[in-house]
Amino acid sequence: MAKKILFCATVDYHFKAFHLPYMKWFKEQGWEVHVAAAGEIDLAYTDHKYSIPFQRSPYNRSNIKVYKQLKKIMEQNNYEIIHCHTPIGGLIGRLAARVFRSQGTKVIYTAHGFHFCKGAPLINWLFYYPIEKWLSYYTDCLITINQEDYQLAKNQFKAKQIEHVHGVGIDNNRFKPVTANKKVELKKSFGYKADDFLLFYAAEFNRNKNQSFLLRSLALIKDEVPNARLLFAGEGALFENCLEQAKTLGISHMVDFLGFRNDIHKLVPMCDIAVASSFREGLPVNIMEAMACGLPVVAVDNRGHRELIHNNENGWLVKNNAIDIFSQKVVQLATSKGLKENFGENSRDLILSTYSINNVLAEKSRIYTTYMEERRELEWAIH
Repeated sequence: MAKKILFCATVDYHFKAFHLPYMKWFKEQGWEVHVAAAGEIDLAYTDHKYSIPFQRSPYNRSNIKVYKQLKKIMEQNNYEIIHCHTPIGGLIGRLAARVFRSQGTKVIYTAHGFHFCKGAPLINWLFYYPIEKWLSYYTDCLITINQEDYQLAKNQFKAKQIEHVHGVGIDNNRFKPVTANKKVELKKSFGYKADDFLLFYAAEFNRNKNQSFLLRSLALIKDEVPNARLLFAGEGALFENCLEQAKTLGISHMVDFLGFRNDIHKLVPMCDIAVASSFREGLPVNIMEAMACGLPVVAVDNRGHRELIHNNENGWLVKNNAIDIFSQKVVQLATSKGLKENFGENSRDLILSTYSINNVLAEKSRIYTTYMEERRELEWAIH
């Protein structure tokens, strides 16, 4: 009988977007792959999918029912490994797995950026920190995706093993640079001029992503770089607010609100630079995709951006109150083609050397193999 792994997260799109290569790897090892998450997406490399209505709010009482459902699924399937993702998936998944862990099931949790970090609101530390610390006692392997989280976990949490991997892995064949001629061709196909200077940011419109900062920054350089165009991909609660802000700042003609997109891999290569304004990141996929396409990056300084952007190598990090400096860095890239290209090459090289799917798969398969072998040795000892 095939051994089984359960992947658990709040929503199924999380797996479609980030984890299919790792689910495929398990299938190639002869394992049965199960998924528990909210949503109705038909996931590849999945033998059985349980649509469970996880609620994002930790205060939602419906999650009590989710906990019971998840525990029953675990009881019925005798999983070798349970790998939890997302804060609520990690919370409920690890709680439900406690009794099965005592019977030999290995429990892994990937923290895609702790909600508590340097500069995070006090409420995040008061609420999320004690929960993560408590749950670490019920975790065989805690995987972190940036150095700040890794060091905090190593010093303060009690998981049996704590690992650092380089994110979820970027498909550098899908996200790759294009020639100068192809870039012009792509710009024209999307309605832009060949000499338009395109800034790109893909993110949900919410307070953390802080798109307002980018709008104010663009307003400062609208005369210096009149051919600049800021492209926003995404939806969210503050979408309309940002539309109104662009009008108020007199830059509506320089900003395109693209909404939700499933063609990011076509949009990014035609752009000239990536920009990012969020207050908090774990390890941002949007920035890694832009870097894979050979774009330099100007970003607000935070934990996740520090992993990826090295000053004067592939872009710049700027404090979140230094809007003047941020704007001038954009101007510098807009007016220096050689600098832009050099930074862009360095961005691509960093992805290829460290953050590609192949690199991350090697890191994660090493971790998985450890627990596969550990369980196998336990079975031999019992029999």
